[in-house]
Amino acid sequence: MWCLTACLVAAALFGSLVAGCRPAARTGGPVSLAPPTREILFRVGVCDAEDPFESGKTAARAAADPLGAAPVKAVIVSECYEDKDRKARVLDGVHSVFPKAVVYGGATYGSIAQSGVAGGESVAVLAIAGKDIDVAAACRPKMGAAGLTLTEHKDALEANLRAAGAALAKQLPKTAESRLAIVIADAHSPKNGALVEGIRGVLGKDFPITGGSVNKNAGQTFVYFRGQMLQDAAVALMLSGEFCVAMAGRQAKENDEVIATAEAAAAEALRKLTEQACRPAAAIAFDCAGRKGRLNNVADELAAMQKALGTQLPLFGTYNAGEIGPADVAEAEPGVLSSGVGWHVMFTVVGW
Repeated sequence: MWCLTACLVAAALFGSLVAGCRPAARTGGPVSLAPPTREILFRVGVCDAEDPFESGKTAARAAADPLGAAPVKAVIVSECYEDKDRKARVLDGVHSVFPKAVVYGGATYGSIAQSGVAGGESVAVLAIAGKDIDVAAACRPKMGAAGLTLTEHKDALEANLRAAGAALAKQLPKTAESRLAIVIADAHSPKNGALVEGIRGVLGKDFPITGGSVNKNAGQTFVYFRGQMLQDAAVALMLSGEFCVAMAGRQAKENDEVIATAEAAAAEALRKLTEQACRPAAAIAFDCAGRKGRLNNVADELAAMQKALGTQLPLFGTYNAGEIGPADVAEAEPGVLSSGVGWHVMFTVVGW
């Protein structure tokens, strides 16, 4: 059993690993982290226990323990257990620590943290907490994509997904303090393109949207929303508060390019944050499972990320069947920040 905690911590918890963390190899230089002037905490637990309930519980407990009295605003679950019953047990384990009302997520192809890459049957839990961050959540069940293909039903499928994206986004409050939308959907690439178009039509072309498509394999296409296991659905979280967000995306399909673009995307997101006179508090990566499959050594991509981010900046990532963020394509629409694409790694860095 491999259970670890990755120190995704803001405020007073920065700069140290708690007992039980397995520190990653130091490949990157030091990164100057955001000062403890906000109570905004990102905390991660990862576990690959054979018993899915114990795995979910252990990962959730690792994320929860360091939060103290900070109010938990959202919990994102990334799991890759084999069948619905085992997935349900993972969620039961998470729900034994966190209330169902704050738990969201989906089935993925694995997870990324500073302490390592979790594959096989494993679960990663990201807890977002603190009085200086707010999270609103929305769900769009029955998007109308199930049973439709781009080959035979392109117009109907894209229309349904655009409408679903717009309906999802309209449920989210958008204020002057809204900073980032995170979307987890049963709409693998290239279907995610139409979904994001609908979301973007409500939130705006230049509003930061990131996220990933859940596992597209049969029996794996689950989205999680407050205790429900849904298919043909999308979940969105709106993060709000006084903090900065910077994003970057890169596309690649071969081993060397996957490694190089992971470092380049991480470095660009970090640079864009510093250009806003902010220092980083955490990094979130939605990566492509296809990219992962082209690697000779999966750990090489994480090592490349760490060359840009260092090993102390909090990092949480998932491997997906489609990614949302800045598209690294020649035909990218001018003025559009986020798109739904494939073969990308999408980095978002949060700080102040």
